[in-house]
Amino acid sequence: MTDIFDNTILCNKCNTKMQKAKILKNNFLFRAMVCPKCNEKIIHPADEQEYHRFVNLKNKEFHVKMRLVGNSYAVSIPKEIVSFMREQEKIMNDMVRLCFEDMGKLSLNFAEEKIKENK
Repeated sequence: MTDIFDNTILCNKCNTKMQKAKILKNNFLFRAMVCPKCNEKIIHPADEQEYHRFVNLKNKEFHVKMRLVGNSYAVSIPKEIVSFMREQEKIMNDMVRLCFEDMGKLSLNFAEEKIKENK
């Protein structure tokens, strides 16, 4: 099956050939076509659908139990969150980064973040 963005797309406002681009919104990467003349944008329909799945998951609140395992506590991560993360990353490392962000707030990061050093 071919991708719709593999075809030539003309801007419906100024009839100029649109160019492929990537747009980042809420750390979500969209494939897009952008008109160089009038800056009109078309988001790839599959990416837009995945973004709506992301927003629905983000707005959902999960209640999970904290369990004592040896000398540590374990919290289960709902399968639909892990499945979504794996679909997006294609390859996800099973190691995650856990940070004590604020009083009463922990942060769990699945993706490795690049640390930039100022020299």
